[in-house]
Amino acid sequence: MQETKHQRESQRGDDIIAGRNAVQEALRSGRTIDSLYVARGNHTGSLAALIAKAKEQGVAIKEADARKLDFLCGNANHQGVVAVAAVKEYASVEDMFTLAQQRGEAPFIILADELEDPHNLGAILRTAECAGAHGVIIPRRRSVGLTYAVGKASAGAVEYVPVARVTNMAAAVEELKERGVWVYAADLDGETWCGVDYSGPVALVIGNEGHGVSRLVKEKSDFVVTLPMAGQISSLNASVACGILCYEVARQRQGLRAR
Repeated sequence: MQETKHQRESQRGDDIIAGRNAVQEALRSGRTIDSLYVARGNHTGSLAALIAKAKEQGVAIKEADARKLDFLCGNANHQGVVAVAAVKEYASVEDMFTLAQQRGEAPFIILADELEDPHNLGAILRTAECAGAHGVIIPRRRSVGLTYAVGKASAGAVEYVPVARVTNMAAAVEELKERGVWVYAADLDGETWCGVDYSGPVALVIGNEGHGVSRLVKEKSDFVVTLPMAGQISSLNASVACGILCYEVARQRQGLRAR
């Protein structure tokens, strides 16, 4: 039985596609799928074929129990599979360099390293758009993607900011460095955020809400920059930290002098 529009939108918005036939048609039509949730257990028959097709298209596959699947689709008849469609097609890292070239600017890229909260990623996209960044890079796994909630939290910025998904964030850092981009990881025990030169090609790394920037990504970064914490809490919200750093980059690039 095919799910109704009301059922699809009941929990997450119209990015939810439930049921084997509906998911199969979405994959066949070329719709950009962010992730595929499948029932934990024996993956045979048509479900195995769906998983194989999704993997061919680079879709992240996640196993989930029946309660999780029910929640995702508002108790629609999911038949053991629920797809989360992206609200916008993913871009490539090359698209970001092209955009920077078109604007006549040095590349300014944000790497969101394993962010899990859609509101954080949405807020970062909004800040990226307002501060003049050329794109945001996210990992394919262990990260929220371009879901309906992210699009809503971005307040429309998702339509203007290229977002690329990569298999390996550490490798993405290496690629950026090879192309002349200086990589700055926001983490503890680094240089003061406003004492660093961001006037050239810049990539800012914002880490996970709980454990921060992953070890290998931090090690491969050129600099670690830190925001001072004067209170009892040890860190800022990820999107807030990103906003402060993005506007320091924007200030330096625009030649605005601080008093």
